[in-house]
Amino acid sequence: MMSSDKRIRGKVAAILSKRELILNLGTDDAVKVGMKFVILNSQGMNIKDPDTGAVLGTVEVPKTVVKIVRIDGDHLSVGRTFRTVQGSGGIMTGLSSIYGAPARTETLDIESGTSLKAELSEAESYIKVGDVAVETQGDEYDDL
Repeated sequence: MMSSDKRIRGKVAAILSKRELILNLGTDDAVKVGMKFVILNSQGMNIKDPDTGAVLGTVEVPKTVVKIVRIDGDHLSVGRTFRTVQGSGGIMTGLSSIYGAPARTETLDIESGTSLKAELSEAESYIKVGDVAVETQGDEYDDL
């Protein structure tokens, strides 16, 4: 499932838990443990020229990034969220501005105020079966 830009592309095949999902990619697709895949909004976002209103093109809108933790077949791999996000203050809400809210591991049901791009509605923000998964390298999606 390669595209012209040489990045491996697949789709979310199933959701296992709040932190794990299954991709329809595996050993036959050259997927290896430790690879990272960005999960994208399946529709992308049309960008319009501010002067003419004409659509300039469509850009990928990332939801989250997962790391492959297990390969379970020719076309099956398990990805897990791994990035930490700033959590809410919880019991120490009053002190969170001084000490900072505790960090937590990102989940697949991305909450507002975390790494989610503001362009996505709440319904679009959740990871779903059929969402596009694209191999990512470097720091392209580090600051989601």
